[in-house]
Amino acid sequence: MNKTQFSMKLIPLFGMLLVLATSCQTAVNPIKEEQTEISKTDALREKIEKIVSNKKAVVGVSLIGNNGKDTLSLNGDRRFPMQSVFKFHIALAVLSEIDKGKLSLNQKITIRKDELLPADVWNPLRDEHPEGGTFTIKQLIQYSVSHSDNLACDLLIRLIGTPKTVERYIKQCGIKQINITFNEADMQSEWENMFQNWTTPNAASETLRLFYENKNKLMSKSSYDFFWQTNKETTTGKNRFRGQLPEETIIAHKTGSSGTNDETGIIDAVNNIGIIFLPNGDYFILSVFVSESSEDLETNEKIIADIAKATYDFYTVK
Repeated sequence: MNKTQFSMKLIPLFGMLLVLATSCQTAVNPIKEEQTEISKTDALREKIEKIVSNKKAVVGVSLIGNNGKDTLSLNGDRRFPMQSVFKFHIALAVLSEIDKGKLSLNQKITIRKDELLPADVWNPLRDEHPEGGTFTIKQLIQYSVSHSDNLACDLLIRLIGTPKTVERYIKQCGIKQINITFNEADMQSEWENMFQNWTTPNAASETLRLFYENKNKLMSKSSYDFFWQTNKETTTGKNRFRGQLPEETIIAHKTGSSGTNDETGIIDAVNNIGIIFLPNGDYFILSVFVSESSEDLETNEKIIADIAKATYDFYTVK
């Protein structure tokens, strides 16, 4: 074999080695990128842990972001009392019956003056209609979700059955970590009753994801559009998710609150779950539950606001 023949045989071998070297380099880069993303999420976790570290409260957090690629949780599988957060689930169950044709958004319900709740119970419908009146199911859902009205909530439950009817529907949709035993009237009658209406932060975020993505067509388009617009019109919890975010930020969310136990001074529910939309059109799902808190309401709400701001900055600040 002469030198020319030997050189010609080396050329294919060199080319093969070059391809292998290039392939190995390509395989390594995604790992480096993945490690970078993990470290970024860990940095957000550190910020959240710092926010709650010196607070006399149990805080549950669950995040789904970056099209589901980012997940983060703190006490994510712990059971927290929902309080009015369960009105989110009640509306979903009612809209399911509407999509089946068993109810209609325009169906009217008459509320007598003597059915309105006492002055010390949260009932914005009573404040706006002190003599009672006739309301559509659509209006009752808006009152219940957007304004967290207790009377509208219980009327909606009554239309479809019992609190367990709502629980069974949510579980049928694939969310197992939830329990709904009492309506608003019964839940508020005894402090301990709220703990029978619970979910976990991870389950709350998964519920938001499931019904917002709507991949399984759990909601018709009309119900979907109405439901999420109603959540975007929520007026409660202005110092929670909305507390430190730009005023123009669009948030579809639901709040829940327990008040303070007269005997112990403990606050067992200051909650906010929802979808926070970013300036570029993307969004992240966030659920925050504050329980067993010796802090005042202002501090508990600031915990939620701080976590929402840290997460918002994570996705917007380079």
